[in-house]
Amino acid sequence: MTDDPRTHLLEMLKDFTESMLVTHSTGGRLEGRPMSVADVGESGELWFCAGIDSGKAAQISGDPEVAVIMQGKTKFLSVSGRARITKDKAQIDRLWQESWKLWFPDGKTDPDLCLIVVTPSEAQWWDNSGVRGLKFAFEAAKAYVTGEEARAPEGESNARVKL
Repeated sequence: MTDDPRTHLLEMLKDFTESMLVTHSTGGRLEGRPMSVADVGESGELWFCAGIDSGKAAQISGDPEVAVIMQGKTKFLSVSGRARITKDKAQIDRLWQESWKLWFPDGKTDPDLCLIVVTPSEAQWWDNSGVRGLKFAFEAAKAYVTGEEARAPEGESNARVKL
């Protein structure tokens, strides 16, 4: 278990395969949709595949500020950052997954295929697994018995990290 919140965040990002990508609609509303994570870069960049003519691609072109939300049974992440659309062939070749043929029947060369890359600027994480989970369970039990609010120390089971 690492004590460095940034390192822990980057390790946690690799634990998730599914997320919710939240963009701004042209009317300013927030819109979220489930997205499979294609890859996580060394600095926490999140990669997704998408259709170039999709609503999310258009929304990102209009306003690149996005959020990516990830949730597991004991781990949770919220990432804020800037998204961009790319059709970089080398990246598409590197990240290609055969399951994408469901949406892109022409494979890696499908003209509709693009990638969304989110470069995070800030993230928050909550981790109640392993030793962190035991510490949280102890604090929760203590709070229940004493009638006080449970408090996990910042950095122990949660943190806000600038990237």
